[in-house]
Amino acid sequence: MSLRVRLGRSPPPRLVDWSLFALVGLAVATGITSFWVGHPSGAALFWIHAVAGLSIPPLLALKFRRVAGRVRDRRAWDHATPLSILLAAVAVAAAGTGVAWAVGVTVPLGFWTLLNLHILFGLLLVPVLLVHLRARYRPLRRVDVRERRVALQYAGLVAAAGVTSALLRWLAARLGTPAATRRFTGSRALDADADLPVTSWVADDPDPVDPATWTLSVDGLVARPLELELDDLDATAERRALLDCTSGWYAERDWRGVRLGGLLDEAGVTDDAAWVTVRSVTGYRWSLPLDEARNALLATHLSGDRLDHGHGYPIRLVAPDRRGFQWVKWVEAVEVGRRPDPRRWIDIFVSGL
Repeated sequence: MSLRVRLGRSPPPRLVDWSLFALVGLAVATGITSFWVGHPSGAALFWIHAVAGLSIPPLLALKFRRVAGRVRDRRAWDHATPLSILLAAVAVAAAGTGVAWAVGVTVPLGFWTLLNLHILFGLLLVPVLLVHLRARYRPLRRVDVRERRVALQYAGLVAAAGVTSALLRWLAARLGTPAATRRFTGSRALDADADLPVTSWVADDPDPVDPATWTLSVDGLVARPLELELDDLDATAERRALLDCTSGWYAERDWRGVRLGGLLDEAGVTDDAAWVTVRSVTGYRWSLPLDEARNALLATHLSGDRLDHGHGYPIRLVAPDRRGFQWVKWVEAVEVGRRPDPRRWIDIFVSGL
């Protein structure tokens, strides 16, 4: 009986506050990192993100119970109280949209989905939380973490979050919601006969490419730089590949085009080459390790039809096990180098602007 009473007591208030700070940081960090993960070997990252996110609401409930009286009494407010209320609202919105997406809720939001809202609220949490921390900072004390019951409580919290994550997936499958087809990334399957949505990372969308003036260059650490016109490309290589978009959908489709490895062999990659950067006419670019680039495709056709402008005409990169934004559209250059191009971290955000 005594053990149950001790375990039933809430963790120390400062520990709850710092736990929320740590969990939000972990959820945001894993959420952002997950944009770059498309291979099943990275599935653990998404599980950590889910567990971190689902651990937040119970701690929020404890904090709400503790501060409810002060919030209801306007005389007890100080300059930071409105910010605290905003932080709570954003945290609840982030958790709620994440859970709703996981169980298959669909809300008409134009080009947006609940997953997009979940990402938006998650990113908004960071600056609001940092400003709140500055206003409410109280250092963690040793007394706040030294009791064994606290460790048991937090172990139970993590276990409950893991079980809840599994239950949400089971519930979606049981109800037959759109989330029943989710990959480990959280993306939902498109219908087999549905057209691929036209999406672009940030604002990357140029004017239509003129095939009469377009060329594809292959240069860098190569023995024989290439300059190819559209008619020079022997677009006979075929591949079925899964495109997983960070906006929340995935689809497996048939692509046809030119093996990037074949072009690299024709150009004669030098011994010191290690990375291949594929660049768009907009300046947008992404780098792949040389071995991975050899297995990539520069596609000219999708499901038997010539690519249209929205899907990257005249050619786009098809990079299996990479997320959709790394499948560079409107490709005009392939650059072989010793290391990945650091400009990609800037260009993917500003190329369309």
